[in-house]
Amino acid sequence: MKKLRLLFASYIATITVLFLYSFTQVDLSLTLSKFSIYQTLEKSFQYLGFFQRPFSAIIFSAILFLLFIFYLLFLYFAKGKKIQPKQMKILILLTFVLLVFSYNAFSYDLFNYIFDAKIITHYFQNPYIHKASDFPNDPMLNFMRWTHRTYPYGPTWLLLTVPLSFIGVNIFLPTFFMFKLLMGVSFLGSCYLIYKISEKLSPENKLVNLAFWAFNPLVLIESLVSAHNDIPMIFLMLFSIYLFLQRKKTLSLLSFLFSIGVKFSTGVFFPVAVYIFVMDRFKKNIDWEKIFIISFFLAIITVFAAALRTTFQPWYILFPLSMATFVPKKYFIFIPSLIGSFFAASVYIPYVLLTDYARGYPLVVMNVEAAGIVSIVVLTFLFFLRVKFLKH
Repeated sequence: MKKLRLLFASYIATITVLFLYSFTQVDLSLTLSKFSIYQTLEKSFQYLGFFQRPFSAIIFSAILFLLFIFYLLFLYFAKGKKIQPKQMKILILLTFVLLVFSYNAFSYDLFNYIFDAKIITHYFQNPYIHKASDFPNDPMLNFMRWTHRTYPYGPTWLLLTVPLSFIGVNIFLPTFFMFKLLMGVSFLGSCYLIYKISEKLSPENKLVNLAFWAFNPLVLIESLVSAHNDIPMIFLMLFSIYLFLQRKKTLSLLSFLFSIGVKFSTGVFFPVAVYIFVMDRFKKNIDWEKIFIISFFLAIITVFAAALRTTFQPWYILFPLSMATFVPKKYFIFIPSLIGSFFAASVYIPYVLLTDYARGYPLVVMNVEAAGIVSIVVLTFLFFLRVKFLKH
C-alpha cells in the first residue's frame, strides 16, 4: 500500500511539473495576464523555454521518461488487479484538473480553433470562406500560425465551439480556458466510456483498457495539454459504440455522424458500422474483439493518409490508440501502440530544443519518426517469432 501511495504521489508530482513546464512555451508575443506578479513569473518561464533550450529539453525529456515509466507501472498494476477502480478514477480526475489549466505548449492549433469560431461570432463571416489573415488587425494574429488556411473541419466542430466563442465575448483568456475545458471534458468522457464499454464486453480487462488509454503520455499531452480536437471526435465515436451496446441505435448513429462531423477521420469506420448494424439486424453475434482490431488498422490508414496529405503529426495517433485500448493484450496491437506513442511524444524533444523553425528540425523529426517505424517493425516481428517458437 505504501509503495502504491508513493507511486501515486510521484505520478501527480510529475504531472504538476508538466503543468508548470507548459508555461515555458508561452509564445513571446502573448501575455496571458496583466497582473505584475504573473508577468514576472511568465517571463522567467519563457526565459527557460526560449533562451535556455538545452536545459529546457533536458527537463522535458525527464518528464516524458517518467510519464512512460508510470504508464508501464500502471498497466502492470492494473493487469495484476493491484490498483482499485476508485484509485484509478481519482488519479485520472487529478490529472484532468491539473492539465486542463496548462498552456497548449506543443501546438498552436488551439488558437486556430478559437479564431475559426471567432470569425462567426465576432466578424460575422463564414470560416469556410474567410481565413484569419483576412482580418489583419486582429491581435490574435501576433501569436498564431497557419493564418492563411480556411476552416478545414466539419460542422460539428463549429456547433461545439461557436457557443464557447459567443460566451467568451472576444475576451481571450476565458475563451482559451473554455476551449481547454471542452477538450478536458472530452478526455474524461472518453475514459468513462472506455471503462463502461469494457465493463460490458470484457469486464475482466476494464482496468487494463482504461489504464492503456488514460495514462498514455501521448494521450495526456495531445488531449489535455496541446488540446487537439481529435479528442472530442474520439469521444463521440466511443459514445456511439456505448449507445449501440445500450440498444439505442438511432442515437448511436447520430453520435457516429457527429463524430465524422468534427474531423472526418472516423468516416473510415463507415463499412464497420454498416456491418455491425446488419449483424445486429439479423441477430448474429458480433465479435467485438475483431471489430476493434479491424478498426485499429483502419484508423492507422487515416494516419498515413493525413501524413501523406501534409506531414505526420503526433496527435494523429490518438485515433488508432482509442481503438487499441480495447485489445491491448494483442502483441501486434500493444507493441506498435507503445512504441508509436513513445516516439511520437519524443518528437517534442527536438521541438523544445530547436523550435520547428530551425533549419535542421525537419531532418531530426524525420529521423525520430524513422526510428519509431523501424522499432515497431523489428520488435513486433521478434515478438511474433517468440510466440511462434513457444507454440511449437
